Amino acid sequence: MTTVELSRGSAAPSRLSVLRPRGPFWPAWRQSRPLRRVAVGVLLVAAVGLVTMNLLLLDADHGLVGSRCALPNRCADLNSRIFMLNTVFTNVVQPAMVAVPVLVGMFVGAPLLAQEYERGTVQLIRAQSVSPARWLTARLVVPAVVVALSAGILSALTTWVWRTGIAGHRFFFDSPYPGFTYHALDLAPLAWSLFGLALGTAVGVLLRRTIASILVSGVLLLLAELLMRFARPYFLPLVHGSAPNSRNYLGFFIQPSQSWLVNSGAVLADGTRLSAADCSRNFQVCQDAPTVWGEYHPVSHFVPMQLVESGVLLVLTAALVGLVYRRVTRATL
Repeated sequence: MTTVELSRGSAAPSRLSVLRPRGPFWPAWRQSRPLRRVAVGVLLVAAVGLVTMNLLLLDADHGLVGSRCALPNRCADLNSRIFMLNTVFTNVVQPAMVAVPVLVGMFVGAPLLAQEYERGTVQLIRAQSVSPARWLTARLVVPAVVVALSAGILSALTTWVWRTGIAGHRFFFDSPYPGFTYHALDLAPLAWSLFGLALGTAVGVLLRRTIASILVSGVLLLLAELLMRFARPYFLPLVHGSAPNSRNYLGFFIQPSQSWLVNSGAVLADGTRLSAADCSRNFQVCQDAPTVWGEYHPVSHFVPMQLVESGVLLVLTAALVGLVYRRVTRATL
C-alpha cells in the first residue's frame, strides 16, 4: 500500500468526525438520545395521522361537489366523515398541541438540571476543562434545538391541515381564535414550547429536586397559559362595530366571519350604551333597543396577535435563561 493510499484512508474518518459535536456538546448530545427518540416517534405518528386526516378531508370535500354525491346516501356519508374528522381535529389534535409546551416544561426542562443537582454532578463542573458557562450552553442548546424543530414541524402540520381542510369549509368551519385552535397554529406551539423548556429549567435550578420541579413547572405553565388567555384580547386595538338590532337570540351583535367577538351589547334610543352584562340583567330592554354594538378582532389580526404573543414569550424565555446562567455559574465559582 502506497503512502497516498494510506493518506486517503485516514482522511475519511476525519471528514465524518467534523459532523460530530465537539467539546461539551458531545456528552450533551448523547444525553439527549431519549429525547430525540421520543421526538422522532411523536413526529412520525403525527405526520402519518395528520396527512391521512387531511387527505380524507380533501377527498370528502371534492366528493360533495362532484358526481359521486349523486349516489344514494353519498352526501350523508361524506358529511359524516367531514364532521367526524373535524371533531377529531378539534377535540384531540388541538388539545394535544396545547399540552405539548406543558409536557416539554415538565419532562424535558424540569429534570434537565434538577437531576444534575440531585446527583451532585453540578459540583464537578469546576474540575472540568470547560467553563461552567460553556458546559451550561451545551446542556441547554441541544434540547432547545430538538424542541424547536419538533414544535415547528408539529405546528406546520397542524396549520397545513387547518388551513387546507378545516378553515372556511362550506359546512363545517373553525375560527382561529376560540377554544384550542389558537394554540395549535403558526408560531404559538414553537414560542410556547421554548418558553416551557426555559421555565421548567429555571424551576429545576431553583428547587433542585426533580419530582417537585416537574409538578411546579406543570402548574406554572398552566397558569401562564390562563393569564395569557386573559391578556390576549388587548394585544391589538379592538375593532368597533354597530348595526341595527335584528332581534336575534345569538348575542345581539353578529361579528364578521372567523372574527373574535370580545365585547358586545346594545344602544338604547337615548344613546345609553349597555354591555353584555347589563343585557343579561335586562334582556328585554336590550332586545327592544334599536342598535347593537360589538368589539372584535377580525381574522386579519390573527397573525399580528401571534407575533406579539410570541415576542412576549421570547422575552420571558430570555429572562429565564439569564436567571439559569446566573444561578448555575455563580454556584460553581
